[in-house]
Formats: sequence, C-alpha cells, structure tokens
Amino acid sequence: MIPIPSGVRVWLATGYTDMRKGFASLSLQVQQVLRHDPLSGQLFCFRGRRGDLLKVIWHDGQGACLFTKRLERGRFLWPSAADGTVTISSAQLSYLLSGIDWRHPQETWRPKGWASKNPRSSQTGGNRCDRSSVAAQAASFNPPESQTISGLV
Repeated sequence: MIPIPSGVRVWLATGYTDMRKGFASLSLQVQQVLRHDPLSGQLFCFRGRRGDLLKVIWHDGQGACLFTKRLERGRFLWPSAADGTVTISSAQLSYLLSGIDWRHPQETWRPKGWASKNPRSSQTGGNRCDRSSVAAQAASFNPPESQTISGLV
C-alpha cells in the first residue's frame, strides 16, 4: 500500500488517460493539463478508458513513484467534471483503490437490536465463556458411530 503522509492532497484527473503512459508522460500531463507540480508530494490519479485500470503518480522526496492497479471485476468510480480535476481525501483514495464508491461510503447493515439479543455481545462479557459450560458441552457430546475410531471411544 502507498504510505500516504497526513495532509497530502489527492487529485483525480477527470476523463480517461492513455494507460500506456509512464511517469514522465503522466507528470507532463500534470504540468500542462492539471497545472500542478508533479514533484510537490501530492498524489495524481489517472484512469484508463475501460475504467478498470488506475495509475497514481507521486514524488516521495527521494524519487518518482508510479502505482498501477487493475480491478478484476468492476470499474473505478470516476467523476466527470468540466474543469479536469477533482481533489479527494486520503481516506477516499483508500475506498477508490478498493473499488468502493468513495463518494457515498455506506456502513454495513446490522439488524436492529443486535447487541441486546446476541448472547456474545459486550453486555454479557463478549466472547468469554466459563469453564463449566465448556466441560458440560464436552461431556454431553456423543459422536455418530460412523465417526468413531475403534479403541479411542
């Protein structure tokens, strides 16, 4: 994963980009089209025409870096803005790289009242269990005849 420093800006180049380009060509596009310095430490993201390939360039202070990711299924959700660039947070970049809708991330669904009805919830001690209940369950266990090993049971 990319070690993203806190406070770094992430720029998305809207539209599609020729994915045959390397760092030199993409940094030239950052300078001419996006009007930013590619050596500033900011991240610049580009998406291919099909939408399943993403390239990220950045300069980490020691050298130029190029990150490429291809999704096996689905496409990267990409903005369509008239000005050519959109800025997102580093958390949104993590969603984007995972193939999640970074514009409206949704919390996973959990049934109402789950914590109060679940016997293993934090109100009843979490995943801890006492030894007497484990011993009682082990003593009452009788394996079927087809699963017994002669001489052991």
